[in-house]
Amino acid sequence: MSPLNFPGMNTVPPRLAGLALAALLGGCAVGPDFAPPPDGLAHVVLAPRQPPADAAALHAGEVPQQWWRLFGDPVLDQLQARVAAGNLDLQAAASRVAQSRARAGVAAAAAWPRLAMSGSVSREAVSEHGKFVAMGASSDPFDYWRAGFDASWELDLWGRARRLREGAGAAARASAYEREALRVALAAETAAGYFRLRGAQAALATARELHDAAARHWTLLRSRRDHGAATQQELAAARSRLDDLQARIAELEQRRDALLNALALLTGAAPRALDAELARAAPQPPAPPVLPVGLPSELAQRRPDIRQAEARLHAATAAIGVAKADFYPRIDLIGRFGSEAFDGEDLGDWASRQFFLGPAIYLPIFEGGRLKARLALTEARQQEAAVAYRSTVLRAWHEIDDALNAWAAQQRRQRALADAHAQQQQALRHVAGAYRAGAADRLAVTEAEQALLTARLALDAGHADAALAVVALYKALGGGWQPPAQAAPRMARGASSSLGGP
Repeated sequence: MSPLNFPGMNTVPPRLAGLALAALLGGCAVGPDFAPPPDGLAHVVLAPRQPPADAAALHAGEVPQQWWRLFGDPVLDQLQARVAAGNLDLQAAASRVAQSRARAGVAAAAAWPRLAMSGSVSREAVSEHGKFVAMGASSDPFDYWRAGFDASWELDLWGRARRLREGAGAAARASAYEREALRVALAAETAAGYFRLRGAQAALATARELHDAAARHWTLLRSRRDHGAATQQELAAARSRLDDLQARIAELEQRRDALLNALALLTGAAPRALDAELARAAPQPPAPPVLPVGLPSELAQRRPDIRQAEARLHAATAAIGVAKADFYPRIDLIGRFGSEAFDGEDLGDWASRQFFLGPAIYLPIFEGGRLKARLALTEARQQEAAVAYRSTVLRAWHEIDDALNAWAAQQRRQRALADAHAQQQQALRHVAGAYRAGAADRLAVTEAEQALLTARLALDAGHADAALAVVALYKALGGGWQPPAQAAPRMARGASSSLGGP
């Protein structure tokens, strides 16, 4: 019997043998080779549309991995470290990375020979009324012993195993970049939550002062009304403002508590776990005076979501090669060496040896269109991955432009709020001086105090918004993780891109 698995075939056809040998020596792999598509980010202008007066604060220095250290707040630094160590979503992402790497190992193993050892012993007997006894065989029970080694190896003539390994490696890289994208988002979310907390605490303290000033103002108005110097409408308006401030204080307290719990959740801790450390109000850290934003050409390397989309496109391109390889014959080298005997003591006898070695060929002839449909499916998935890559790049471009414009607008807004607060301070000083000189009454002083505290509320909110604008900018720039020291070499832009399919 021929070792080939085709009945009636005694030799491998010369044409097939020559084709297999040429493919084996040439190491061909069917399907398109992956070429990273152009991202177009080298032409991105990292500058706001309407720069503030101190636009020199932006420079092309390297984007720091721990960009939040630019604020110089050790509490924020410790909080970021706790989130990086304890966040449950990040731990789940690390588990997904481990899974994808294990799948890549499974795919890589397909290129290696397989070797196994087997053994068996059975008690057998043939039927006394069967054809073997009719032919003279004995129907007495007997023992049958077998032991040996089995080996098989699929010749990767068309690069199927290589494409599987390539696709699994790209999928593993995509999973790793997904984890890094989550790390970027968590760093930004942690910093944003911290700045919102400090802003809420500052607003709460100012709102309480404003409430006290409004209470004094209402008391003075009530006294004036009792003496006929103020109307009931003025008193009702003052009381309404006092009640509004009381409601705002309750809202700010609820917001403060919710932010404390949100930060605790990010660190993987129970509710109220951070109250002892963060509940006491602290000054808001000033926005950094200088912001390194990197070079536009490095943006695709810094944004892990872009790297993730490129890796997914790579995996989808490799899947086309796997689907195309299924149209071609598969050749497995299979073999067995062992011994078999009716007595276990004879297994070690050289005369009990048993072996076979030869190729097994599988050639699809009719699959009902399954292989064509699978190829069409992989090509459509590659087109989807190509669109997703372009969408990711375009979204990154928009996010950076929006973040830069928001930062510039916030700089101008912060400057105007600071000027308004300074003017209210000056107005209060003038009213207080007039009151001491007898040229103004106490009511004018309380009104000036309320105006100043209202300006301070707006200024505190502006400080928080300025910090949040920096957070949004560094999230858009891809800060918060460490890109590979040497990125995978990108092919020349003139090379054939896989965006159009095979």
